[in-house]
Amino acid sequence: MTDPRPDLTNLSDRSRAILRRIVESYLETGEPVGSRNLSRALPMSLSPASIRNVMSDLETAGLIYAPHTSAGRLPTQMGLRLFVDGLLEVGALSADERRQLEAQIGVSREKTVDQVLTEASEMISGLSHCAGLVVAEKQQLRLKHIEFVPLEPTRALVILVGEDGSVENRVVALPAGLPPSALVEAANYLNAHVRGLSIAEAQARFETELQSAKDELDLLAQKVIKAGLAQWSGTVDDRRSLIVRGQANLLKDLPAEADLDRIRRLFDDLESKRELVQLLGASDQADGVRIFIGSENKLFSLSGSSLIVAPFKDDQRNVVGILGVIGPTRLNYARIIPMVDYTAKLVGRILA
Repeated sequence: MTDPRPDLTNLSDRSRAILRRIVESYLETGEPVGSRNLSRALPMSLSPASIRNVMSDLETAGLIYAPHTSAGRLPTQMGLRLFVDGLLEVGALSADERRQLEAQIGVSREKTVDQVLTEASEMISGLSHCAGLVVAEKQQLRLKHIEFVPLEPTRALVILVGEDGSVENRVVALPAGLPPSALVEAANYLNAHVRGLSIAEAQARFETELQSAKDELDLLAQKVIKAGLAQWSGTVDDRRSLIVRGQANLLKDLPAEADLDRIRRLFDDLESKRELVQLLGASDQADGVRIFIGSENKLFSLSGSSLIVAPFKDDQRNVVGILGVIGPTRLNYARIIPMVDYTAKLVGRILA
């Protein structure tokens, strides 16, 4: 993943003001802006000819471009990055806005973690008019009951019931020639020894007590438990949940067929959980908001989207998830950045 940082110090005050106005106009309208309109909007008095000279320098520096011959100028991805890093004025949320966020997510002991995260994703989607995204470490399931249901000679469905009433199903491979009695024996052993434990803790206990287990179980039942616990531990992707809300927001007011194709590509990206959960690793070293613009984020490079995310932490200050929004590069960065930052901190406080 590239992360270009153009050098703002090389620009004069005049160049900065013109670049800022070009970007702000793009974020407001999506349309190119020309020298004549810029001369009326700038805080300084400059002729259209002087502005065109500055625009030529900015274009040579790769910060703006002309989408059509004789058209105005739009910011490039590098120009947007420079604006966000050095020219954007981001204010703090007001006390009323913070109270609104707190009220919309709400704090209730009856809410599960998934309910809190889903509400946060829906809320930030609605406020930003983009797609809301949450990627989080799954809460550890504390086992209450385990049941094996044979599907075919070499596969079985394992039903895990948690102490919180949640249910997880997973298919596991069985040793060839396994009699039904071995499944019953394995289930009885696990239900007697792992109640109240997480799957990882159950796996560790079984490994520790394997010798004594051999005295209670026949060889085939041992194989079922060992293979099953290894499968249940899952991959990194299995241990992370993905919540995306508000995709329909991305279809509103699309100005061109090309934008519709871009959003279709983005929807395809959002369907790929395996790729999306990498965002947690990409953001777990950051204390605050991270912003990915266009191809800076390889996961959404084809759709040319922007991603604004912030991590949230548990009571041990460990990053357990990220929260943010995905949308076009024409995001209201000044409004969304503090919104994402505060919402992530709020979710961390609720889950702590």
